[in-house]
Amino acid sequence: MEGWYAIIAFLVGFTLAQLWKFVRGWITGEMFQEAKSWQSAIGYVMRSGGMPSGHTASFTAATVTLGVIYGFGSGVFALAVVSLIIVVYDATHVRYAVGEQGKALNKLLKQAGEPELPLVEGHTVAQVAVGMVIGVVVGVIFAMILGKI
Repeated sequence: MEGWYAIIAFLVGFTLAQLWKFVRGWITGEMFQEAKSWQSAIGYVMRSGGMPSGHTASFTAATVTLGVIYGFGSGVFALAVVSLIIVVYDATHVRYAVGEQGKALNKLLKQAGEPELPLVEGHTVAQVAVGMVIGVVVGVIFAMILGKI
């Protein structure tokens, strides 16, 4: 039953990161430059990339929670850590590079009068680091809820 806490921590970490994007986009007005309706505002918040990394926040929260539940020397925690490493690497290297290439390609398409392609943005190291901090905080809160701290 305690394993469900890891799933809930995952969802809480992701939700907090995405809410951060919403609040930041609202305060800076960036969201309204791109989003013309509430439906497109939701799309803005749920898109990939941006500050902070929701993927990193969610996987870190689940990883810390699994470590608390099953032990930081357990195989379950080890599997969670390597999964987190893959997610972070993908966000900062693969998806980031693809996003930059997509921007360049869209520039060329725009010059040629062709429709732009949808972008899949990655994350900077800072965006991933903030996501990781959110995830650790969520994991520690779940550790307190479970009475492990």
